[in-house]
Amino acid sequence: MIHAYPKRHILAAIIVAGAITLALIFSPSSQVNAKRTSVPIQINSPNVSAKPVVKDSANLATKKETHHATERPPSWSTFTIKDGDTLSHLFSRAGFNDKVMYDVLGKSKKNKNLTNLFPGQEVSFLESKSGELVKIKLVRSPIESFIYSKSDNGVFKGKKQMREPEIHIAYASGQIESSLFLAGQHAGLSQSQIMELANIFGWDIDFILDIRSGDTFNLIYEELHLDGEKYRNGRILAANFSNQKRELSAVLYQRENGVSNYFTPDGKSMRKAFIRTPVDFARISSRFNLRRKHPILHKIRAHKGTDYAASRGTPIKATGDGKVIHASRKGGYGKTVIVQHGQKFTTLYAHMSKYAKGVRVGKRVKQGQTIGYIGSTGLASGPHLHYEFRVNGVHKNSLKVKLPHATPVPNKELNRFTDQTSTYLAQLETFNRNTQLAANP
Repeated sequence: MIHAYPKRHILAAIIVAGAITLALIFSPSSQVNAKRTSVPIQINSPNVSAKPVVKDSANLATKKETHHATERPPSWSTFTIKDGDTLSHLFSRAGFNDKVMYDVLGKSKKNKNLTNLFPGQEVSFLESKSGELVKIKLVRSPIESFIYSKSDNGVFKGKKQMREPEIHIAYASGQIESSLFLAGQHAGLSQSQIMELANIFGWDIDFILDIRSGDTFNLIYEELHLDGEKYRNGRILAANFSNQKRELSAVLYQRENGVSNYFTPDGKSMRKAFIRTPVDFARISSRFNLRRKHPILHKIRAHKGTDYAASRGTPIKATGDGKVIHASRKGGYGKTVIVQHGQKFTTLYAHMSKYAKGVRVGKRVKQGQTIGYIGSTGLASGPHLHYEFRVNGVHKNSLKVKLPHATPVPNKELNRFTDQTSTYLAQLETFNRNTQLAANP
């Protein structure tokens, strides 16, 4: 049975339904706001035909080329060298085989220093966007590096690069209580600077015998800065040393020939023909004594040298420039080196554990050069160096013999010497005076 409704009822129903729909549209519940679910619906309609999507091939090619160009830009790969690393290992880690490594090394001697690697250094590889090695950078230190670049003909060429540090002038002073080494450390000096200070005054001061508590030193030196920060300490420019009421001064001077040495303020060389001691900071275990009782033979036997006790393997230095005239075993001396210095002087170094590389008869050695290492070969009760100093074949006490001076500043350079060193000496004097005023207000 079908009921017929009046038109006004139908119109009212339509109006009510519309109002409800609008309310639902503009006033959704909180749950509907928080969750929104999309359900894919596939509509198959015989009246709708699928049209293929046509892409702009030219635009697509452009995008592809742009993507390819930015996909692998040239980039550096950097590695810090560790113990046990080899050049082959580093190339492999950078993604290159040994063939590439040998191509880089080539036949150039300059490229061979790439094989001299040390822990802490950095090696960087620059790879082109096509994956080809085009450049290598070896950073030996903050101021020294080597660049190996691939040229148009495929050959790698090496070039050394040096950064110029900014030089500041610094001042240090210290008072010795037990040793120069500890006093230098307390004054903020590096180990190399302490050794340099000892070498400067080592001609006049025996740092084993002559040092006393209360001795003082003052110096000005270079501080090297990179990018606004201190890199390391540089050369000592001028120094004073007060030793048992002796006042010694030294200043650095670079001669016209480019060679730098230390001189007294009046131009005399701080270097003598010999240094006093052939072993750094060793202990004297036996002195020059013509009536000494031999510790092994147990009988009176002249001891015509000075013994320096130190641990086995401690380096032994030539005390002066000269020529090696003996480098082999010599009876109770054991392994021995004898150096001839000019016509008058010879020095002997005995009981070595081994000789330094390249030390042989006829070889010339420089003052301070390592010629061997402390041992106990021959008639020795323990590891030590037996050192002899001879003048015209006669044994002299190496601790007391007068050592001749080296060449002073030439007369023709005295004005240049004064101009170059007066500033250093004046700065050192100013620092010393200010330090004394601060200590005694």
